[in-house]
Amino acid sequence: MKKYAFLLSLKSLAVNVAADAAGGLLIGAATYNFAAAADLPLAGVNGIALIFYQLWEFPIGRMAMLMNIPIALVCFRILGRDFFLRSLRTILITSLIMDYVAPLLPLYTGDRLLACLSTGVLSGLGLAIIYMRDSSTGGTDFILLSLKAKHPHMSLGKLTLLLDCSVIFFSVLLVSRNIDGLIYGLISTYLASTVMDKVLYGLHAGKLTMIVTKDPPGAAREISRITGRGATFLKGVGSYSGQPRDVLLCACNNKEMYQIRRAVLALDPAAFLIILDSNEVVGEGFLPK
Repeated sequence: MKKYAFLLSLKSLAVNVAADAAGGLLIGAATYNFAAAADLPLAGVNGIALIFYQLWEFPIGRMAMLMNIPIALVCFRILGRDFFLRSLRTILITSLIMDYVAPLLPLYTGDRLLACLSTGVLSGLGLAIIYMRDSSTGGTDFILLSLKAKHPHMSLGKLTLLLDCSVIFFSVLLVSRNIDGLIYGLISTYLASTVMDKVLYGLHAGKLTMIVTKDPPGAAREISRITGRGATFLKGVGSYSGQPRDVLLCACNNKEMYQIRRAVLALDPAAFLIILDSNEVVGEGFLPK
């Protein structure tokens, strides 16, 4: 039993290290081979390390690691031992890859806009791979997670935007000193965030609809006939009539939602539909639990 548990632990460690290496390679290529080569600003600790590299040629990975470790130590108690250790492993691996592997790859010397787009896509993919293993590259992640733990209702989106824009602004002010650099930095940061969200949530994203109709059982049968999806009846009361009525709740993918909408309105032209985006649906017929 102990041997089996040890093998599982070893396998998990190997998968985590492989994920860190893959994510680190993507982030390293985005930072060194595209952003640094095209004099583009970056957000976060890597963006600050990039400023040191562009001004004084300090190694990006080692500079990022030097800044990340004290931040991690300060946030240790809030984030917990396991997350702290996983993140330290990720910081070390990504930093080494950025300094010793990324320089072996060819530098991109083409159009700056293409470099900007590549930076955003590669960074987003790399971060998503690391986050999926419940780890982090440190830096502003630690600061934001710590603030979230201390102040659950704080708007972290605005704070993230403020931190990212501040680093990009100072990078442009100290290095490129042109408006193009500012625009490219904002584009790559937005793109990285979008790609990361799509990888983390978009692969299992779908639609959620709530349907108010005069024939709930008939609408449920139509949904099942057309898409094979089930629906849930929620008990509701009309605020104007005061009469009880059933509200259908149905989760499906984007393509199926169009079919459901068309079928329900064909059955009851006066039906009321609320259609929402769902980041992730877990359960039978969707993502396994």
